[in-house]
Amino acid sequence: MILDTVELFLEKYGLLKPKNNIIVAFSGGYDSMCLLDILKSVSCKYDLNLIAVHLNHNWRGTESDIEEINCKNFCKDICFYSEKLPAGIPHTETAAREERYKFFKRCAEKFGSEVILTAHNANDNAETVFYRMIKGTGITGLSGIQEHRDIYYRPFLSIYRDEIEDYCRQKGLQPNTDSSNYDTGYARNKIRYEIFPKLKEFTPDIEKNLNKLSESAKASVQIIESRIKSTEKYSTQEFINLDTIYQNASVHKFLREKNLDYDRKKIEDIVSFINNNAHSKSGKTYSLTTDLWLFVNNKKIKTISKITTELTEVSIKTEGTYNIADNYFTITKTDNVPDKFPADCDCTAYIQIEEIDFTLRGRKDGDIIQPLGMKGSQKLKKYLNEKKIPKHEKDKLIFLCKDKEILWAAGLGLSEKIKVVTKPTHVIRLEKR
Repeated sequence: MILDTVELFLEKYGLLKPKNNIIVAFSGGYDSMCLLDILKSVSCKYDLNLIAVHLNHNWRGTESDIEEINCKNFCKDICFYSEKLPAGIPHTETAAREERYKFFKRCAEKFGSEVILTAHNANDNAETVFYRMIKGTGITGLSGIQEHRDIYYRPFLSIYRDEIEDYCRQKGLQPNTDSSNYDTGYARNKIRYEIFPKLKEFTPDIEKNLNKLSESAKASVQIIESRIKSTEKYSTQEFINLDTIYQNASVHKFLREKNLDYDRKKIEDIVSFINNNAHSKSGKTYSLTTDLWLFVNNKKIKTISKITTELTEVSIKTEGTYNIADNYFTITKTDNVPDKFPADCDCTAYIQIEEIDFTLRGRKDGDIIQPLGMKGSQKLKKYLNEKKIPKHEKDKLIFLCKDKEILWAAGLGLSEKIKVVTKPTHVIRLEKR
């Protein structure tokens, strides 16, 4: 029985804890309605807190709104939450997938849950394996959909679509029928409704055979992955010293951990990007999604997100401690420079000033600085470029300023204007909270 399969899956991953908040991705289609109906029974038995979450993609006007209402009506006895995307989101499989997973993450934060169940089934897995096979993604791609990764769990991966549809009919359920699911302009629909029916003339068990291939690939991948790390866990020099096969496998692992779509070309592009920029001091970025990039310089490989917040300006008029972003800034009196500086002295400076009247803030257009040892001033932009500061880090920098004059770039350098000539008057320091 499907119910037994789901219950055993939840038990396997330790999810049957009383009062456990379990989020269910609920489109209202056959798969997710079947899963949610089963979970209602399981939740009564184990006292689970179910939360059905629905994302209205807003692609099909009234049809999408009606589906959202149907989902809400089905959830009268459990918690239901939905969001509607704004108009203008590209009508592509990739864009839809990105928005769904952003939505799921928001829901996980909102409801304090570390468990999101999706209703991907055995047919979905077979279609994924076939799609990746024709895209040339290699053995890792052939392993298909993972039943558990991060906060996502997929209890239906061993269950086929006809079993799910039989369950819905027997229970008298009335799932939504998304008209876009039949649009063969989408790759997955074309595989499902055009390619697989043709292949079944030669191989009637195409889905089962592809799932067997998936299981074999998973076993091989486990052996490979025991020897590699995800890309951003390597230093740049470590990564470029790997054999190409391990570089490819590492990028495979990285993309799957980030829940990103990929094919062979994307993997090769990222590997080439890292190798080509491995000696860049300032670093380069590669777009992974609309608001996620891979950053590479000569030292590190890491993902960066779009910066959506600006630093609040802080007025500094007296000695003391001030908060800015996730940092403490302190300014205290002193008349002595220590013989030995602390190990983290990059964000500590000894200065000589007549009065305290500064602003602590981020960079602005028109800012200038007279770096220590220079006779004249230069634009801050030029100063940061000379320091090889990556573009994505410039907006995170904190500066001590007097109007448009930068007096201290925390962690980078001091201005000639407040250097110690005779003896210091104050010491300034920036540290993480």
